[in-house]
Parts: sequence; structure tokens; C-alpha cells
Amino acid sequence: MGAALPLWLKFLDKTSKVVTVLTAAALIHTRSAGVAFFVTGALLCSKLTKVIKKAIRQERPSQFSGRKVSYGMPSSHASTCTFFAVYITFACLELPIHSAFPRFAMFAPVVVLPWTCMIAISRVRLGHHTWPQIAAGALLGVCCASLWFKLWVDDVGGIMTILSSANVEFTVVSLISLFWVN
Repeated sequence: MGAALPLWLKFLDKTSKVVTVLTAAALIHTRSAGVAFFVTGALLCSKLTKVIKKAIRQERPSQFSGRKVSYGMPSSHASTCTFFAVYITFACLELPIHSAFPRFAMFAPVVVLPWTCMIAISRVRLGHHTWPQIAAGALLGVCCASLWFKLWVDDVGGIMTILSSANVEFTVVSLISLFWVN
């Protein structure tokens, strides 16, 4: 990609930083067990994607052959962003909006779903992934989000009670230290 990137692609190439900051802000602002559970699910989905990547070992598109070896199947961005989009959509449809969020937060899917599609397109346009790698990542994200949301709604193992009584700040720090390591 010798030509200068359009501004929208430059922005979407930094998606992981933007999403991390927005997620951390939501968690700190709400101090909610539900948001902590959601973040845990997103981290687990990302970690699962990386484990699958190492097992499949499918290379990225050829223009990245000069960089360090990293695998592209499935796309971590696609799986994690799809997890966010699906889980947030389910939450907006099925759960009451947290009191710390404004009422218009129930319209979050109107922003999150198109943003997820733009991220997927950008990963191919930037040459980071192929369409099959994006599709596999998106499918994994849908499956992870669906399962994780069901665990929350059905209160499997009393997870709501356990998380609601736990210190959210301690839980978040523990999760970050556990999952931040590649």
C-alpha cells in the first residue's frame, strides 16, 4: 500500500486502542458487575482467538511477509469487535440500561454494528487479513458473545451474585494482569 491511507482507514487501524479506552472508561464510570463480566468475555474471546491462530498457523496476506511472523486466521479484530457488537446489541435489547449511562445508550447498536463492519472492511483494505480470516473471526465473535450473554442472563453458577458482591476494581485489575499478557 504505497499510497497515503485515507483518514478513515488510519483511524480504524487504531481501533484496538480506541475500543480499549472506551471500554475502560465505561467500566470505571459504571463500576458495574455486568460491565466487568462483559469485559471478561471480550478478553476471553480475544485470548481464544489467539490460541486458535497459533493452532491453525495460517499466514496473513503476502504484503506482510517482511514483518515478524504473525498469523491471520481467525482475525482477532473481527472476533473481538464482533463480540462487542453482538453482546452490546443483546444487552440493549434484553437488559435495562445502567443508571450511569444516558437513556440514549439503548441506541448503541446503531453505532456499534456499522463500526464493526467498517473495522472488518478496513482489516482487508489495510492488507492485514483476507475475507475468510475476517469471516472466521466474526463467526467466533458471534458464538462467544452469544454464549457469554446467555451465561449472564441465565445467571449460570450464580455469576451475577458473585460479581455483584465482589470488589469491581480488584476484579478489573486481576483480569487485566491475567489477560494482558500475550
